[in-house]
Amino acid sequence: MDSTTVLETVRDETFDEFVARAGDWLAQTVPDRWRRQRGSLTPAESDQIRRDWDIALYKGGFAGISLPAEYGGLGLGLAEEIAFSVLAGKAQAPDGFGRVAKVLVAPMLIADGTADQRARYLRPTIAGETVWCQGFSEPEAGSDLAGVKTRAVKVDGGWEISGRKTWTSFAQHADHCFLLAQTDPDAPRYRNLGMFLVSMNQPGVTVHDIKQISGAVHFAEVHFDRAFVPDADLVGEPGQGWKIAMNVLQHERGGSETAARYVEIRADIDLLLSSCADRPELQNEIRELDIRTELLRWQLSKVVDLEAAGGEAFERAVSILKVLWSELWQDVTRLGVSAMVPKDRDHWRYQYFESRAVSIYSGTNEIQRNIVAERVLGLPR
Repeated sequence: MDSTTVLETVRDETFDEFVARAGDWLAQTVPDRWRRQRGSLTPAESDQIRRDWDIALYKGGFAGISLPAEYGGLGLGLAEEIAFSVLAGKAQAPDGFGRVAKVLVAPMLIADGTADQRARYLRPTIAGETVWCQGFSEPEAGSDLAGVKTRAVKVDGGWEISGRKTWTSFAQHADHCFLLAQTDPDAPRYRNLGMFLVSMNQPGVTVHDIKQISGAVHFAEVHFDRAFVPDADLVGEPGQGWKIAMNVLQHERGGSETAARYVEIRADIDLLLSSCADRPELQNEIRELDIRTELLRWQLSKVVDLEAAGGEAFERAVSILKVLWSELWQDVTRLGVSAMVPKDRDHWRYQYFESRAVSIYSGTNEIQRNIVAERVLGLPR
């Protein structure tokens, strides 16, 4: 399906028709091999399926659902984006390598990029042809993002980047990294940072895998040794990096990510209900977690309803989502492990270890609570 046909289709269909079309497409397109043999695939086989999935989404007309049509998206709303995420989770669709790009990079370039940056990067990004990674956290600057030490030194025609980034999702596969670095070490805190679009395929960029306690390899540590960035790939102006980064993180903590997590948490709750519902000592706790899961869905629905109005009410509804789902998932997996159901042991072990990090990345929950207290509730510092 070409882009013109896609736009004509979505322009003429209702929300229910979109959902029906998406469900049919997922049923026909999700690789059967992924559904049935995911646990036995080699890393190379899994990576290829995930790359192919990003391209299939674009060709099928389901990439960049809520991004403006003028930039290669579909121009639909958060409701359609969330609906597709839920359907994809239920269909056991692969998680492609384009998630970082579509949720973070594309909105950043639309809001703060130049016309040239949008023209060069948006279409291949939405089409799944270009993979991005996020260069924010560092070994000594995780929660304190303003404390990054990676330097950007001005040279003729651009900048040279030197430093280390860690917990970098998709770095092993990425073509580009959007990266926060110091542009002026003498400038005041928060005004000394710039946002750069760095090519990963150049001398001076070295990637080292990080194996997690669950056994998965989602992240890497990236070393930059005078990696070059042309002036045309600075987003905004020097000193505007912090403001741009905060807008990026707002997208990362928002509705699409929560929708995907809701599907995973709902599946874990259903597993607990099916395997432990007859155990009186667990019934109250399972019931409480079940209620919290549906409250998360309610909050997500509230965000969708408020999106059109935007403004303060929408920002308040979004701000609490990441805290809600991350702590809920940790509590669910903790109970799953303690329930000690032999046939589910490997599942709960993996989920438990995976969930440990979710209250840390994208800004720790402690930091997010401070943001809610100060910027949403207006409490004094």
